[in-house]
Amino acid sequence: MKRMLTSSAAVVAGLAVVLTSAACGDAAGAKGGGKEKVTLMLNFYPYGDHVPYYFGKKKGIFDRHGIDLKIVPGKGSNAVAQAVAAGKADFGVVDTAAVLTSVDAGVKVKSIGSFFQTSPSAVQFFNGSGIAKPQDLKGRTVALTSGDPYADVLPAFLKANGVPAGEVKTVNVQPAAKIAAVISGKADALVGFISDQGPTITEKTGKPTGYLLFSDWGVKTLGAGLVASDRALAKDSKLAASLWKATSESFAAAVKEPDAAVASMEGASPSLPAQKVLAEQWKRASRLLHTQRTGSAAPGVNDEADWNDTIKLFAGLGVLKSARPAATYWKPVGR
Repeated sequence: MKRMLTSSAAVVAGLAVVLTSAACGDAAGAKGGGKEKVTLMLNFYPYGDHVPYYFGKKKGIFDRHGIDLKIVPGKGSNAVAQAVAAGKADFGVVDTAAVLTSVDAGVKVKSIGSFFQTSPSAVQFFNGSGIAKPQDLKGRTVALTSGDPYADVLPAFLKANGVPAGEVKTVNVQPAAKIAAVISGKADALVGFISDQGPTITEKTGKPTGYLLFSDWGVKTLGAGLVASDRALAKDSKLAASLWKATSESFAAAVKEPDAAVASMEGASPSLPAQKVLAEQWKRASRLLHTQRTGSAAPGVNDEADWNDTIKLFAGLGVLKSARPAATYWKPVGR
């Protein structure tokens, strides 16, 4: 498999979608012990992608930046973007594709930095299935979720690799059903994040999984990062800058100390994956923190060209109305 990602070594150099207004009133903008109380809403239930946030909280990194961090789960990037815009959470973890589509739909948020700068989106399958390259998907069935922006990328992935879309059958299922579809044999593969479904399938079945990462095969897009509301950024961007810096340091620390970082998630959620699954999820995710343009930079430092490439791709797919300037969606707040 082609590999265009920066190595981990380079990186080193409840369950509600929306919090109640009352709950956020206790957190947003409040002071506690000389620190700012901040609510961060994750894009989903806690899993391996979120290791750095919990590790940074446990190590006191957020405290050192004057932030008393509260982490809460979400149920999808689009819903989280809306919650942040509505003031129901101070910041959110949102996939870049959802930032683009949300802003296009009038949601008043901006990314303050993508931390997974290579998207974890991929076609995933059991090892031994006979799938080793995109051409092997001909005649196969792929499970995906309609409305997921990265499901919309599948045609571009197939086209980039000379696979006629009509030769690959797709089945539309709910997000949680994609894993079951592959395990049961109803689908040969699924479209999802390599840092999520693959390790979970292996734990459930004892069978290893493989993947075709879109970015390895000619379709490069930014992944998830932090968002803030336009209102909050206009009022005072200093808090966003502090959160960005603390998050960047937390990601670097989690890469340097992966075992301790994974252990820091203990008790984060009743539905938390097993520790060995979390470890594999973070191992996969930690390889995705940079692009070729940002390999020597700190985690979360984005290059405008990467944003423009991502915007152009989604506009070309018709997911966005037009390719608007990167500043429409992204406001860098720190270095």
